[in-house]
Amino acid sequence: MPESKSRKKATYTPPPAKSTGPKVNAPWFLPVMLGLMILGLIWIVVTYLTQSQYPIPGINQWNLLIGFAFIVAGFGMTTRWR
Repeated sequence: MPESKSRKKATYTPPPAKSTGPKVNAPWFLPVMLGLMILGLIWIVVTYLTQSQYPIPGINQWNLLIGFAFIVAGFGMTTRWR
């Protein structure tokens, strides 16, 4: 009975490991993130102290929403911080 030919498999070589270092944020990222949160806090405090007349006169309670929007934007940036 004839012998079957043996198959020659190529030796497995794993793909080269990517040697990228840890990703870092741009230098402006942290100051902007903290600045937005602090600006939102100051905006809300000014709104309460002036009984909703400032920082933007005439929009009354919408000043609170603007302050919270600054804070939420700052906290949204924290999800991208490395």
